[in-house]
Amino acid sequence: MTILEQRCIEAGLKMTGQRRIILRVLHESDDHPSVDTVYQRARDIDPTISIATVYRTLHLLDEKNLVQRHDFNESYARFEVNLEHHHHMIDLETGEVVEFQDEELERAKLRIAETLGYELVDHRLELYGRKKSR
Repeated sequence: MTILEQRCIEAGLKMTGQRRIILRVLHESDDHPSVDTVYQRARDIDPTISIATVYRTLHLLDEKNLVQRHDFNESYARFEVNLEHHHHMIDLETGEVVEFQDEELERAKLRIAETLGYELVDHRLELYGRKKSR
C-alpha cells in the first residue's frame, strides 16, 4: 500500500478498484501529470476507467489536501503527490517541471515578510524560464 493510499484511507475515502489505479498512477508519476495524462495512464491499466472518474477522483483528492493542484500558467491543471515544501521551475519550451528547495530563498522569504510586518503562513513560488544555450 502506498503512502497516498494510506492517507486516503485515513481520510475516510472509499477505496474502489479504479480509485486505487488512479492513486497508483499518481504514485508512480515522476512528473506533474494533467487530468488527461492521468486518464491515459490509468486507461493503460484499466480501459474501463472514464475521464469523469479521473476528474472526480482528482478533485476529491485536491479537496482533501491529499494531492497538490498546480496551474503553472497553463489552460489545464497538473497534480502531484509530493506535499513536502518545495518550489517549481517550469521550462517554457518543454513544459518540464523541476522541483527544488533552497535554504537561502527560505530565509529571504521570512526576512521579507518580517520587514513588511507579517508572519509568513503560506506561499507558492513558481519560476518560469528557458534553458541557457551552452
